[in-house]
Amino acid sequence: MTRPDPRYPEHPEDLRLVVADMDGTLLDDAGDTPAGFTALLHRMHAAGVVFVPASGRQLATLRHMFDDAPVPVHTYIAENGNVVAHHGAVVDSAAIDPAAVAAIIDAVRAANAAGADITLVRCHADRAYAERLPEGMAAELAKYYRNHAVVADLHALAGDVVKLAAYEPVDAEARALPTLAAAAPATLRTVVSGAHWVDMMDPARTKGTAVAALRDRLGVPRSAVAVFGDYLNDLEMMAEGELSFAMANAHPEILAAADYVAPANAEAGVVVTVNRLLDLLGR
Repeated sequence: MTRPDPRYPEHPEDLRLVVADMDGTLLDDAGDTPAGFTALLHRMHAAGVVFVPASGRQLATLRHMFDDAPVPVHTYIAENGNVVAHHGAVVDSAAIDPAAVAAIIDAVRAANAAGADITLVRCHADRAYAERLPEGMAAELAKYYRNHAVVADLHALAGDVVKLAAYEPVDAEARALPTLAAAAPATLRTVVSGAHWVDMMDPARTKGTAVAALRDRLGVPRSAVAVFGDYLNDLEMMAEGELSFAMANAHPEILAAADYVAPANAEAGVVVTVNRLLDLLGR
């Protein structure tokens, strides 16, 4: 059955939780929050709606982006669902099997020795580490991992790893994913999270599981949850809100999984759509 308007539900029941991916979704093509976002934060706060950034980015990076907003943001989904924070505390996180971490480090080193150009980032809950920083990579690493360091040997680090991220400057899906997928044991889930990034994490953790955990913690039903995404690391969370929106610029699999389509990120699609939902609800 064809929906009368694929952009919006006809009669939304409620809206209490808005979860939005960052790059390609909320943020514009320059990586900035769009015009109207601050006004929307005020409107959501007045309407009792919790806003949650959901990203592959580090928690420290997300906090730097939003903690000083005119309406403070208190809840975050970071590291593609492997770190969930609420009111200043990490309330959920998952560590990767150390043997899997070691296997991926060795595989990336071998691939680079054979001519590949993959930068592996070892992500702990509080800091990220890389052992190589090719030309042009410094800004890219800082963009996603505000707290980071370059070290001589990723094997030598102690502490729980919540995610591994691999950067490839041309095409991560074509040039990095085959190497990583072949080396990844069953204890790792490998997902393309952007044009240049592949993430590896606990297979039981996704942005979707993080949204479900937040729903339970906040007592919000699926019918009152709106989720927005554009890429494959957003796939599972499309099922965690009855108001699921793919951006118009989204990957085909996200467009197929979502119930509705929001305008593109370059057109402030999240801002436009949430304002429209609140209009429909009279809030």
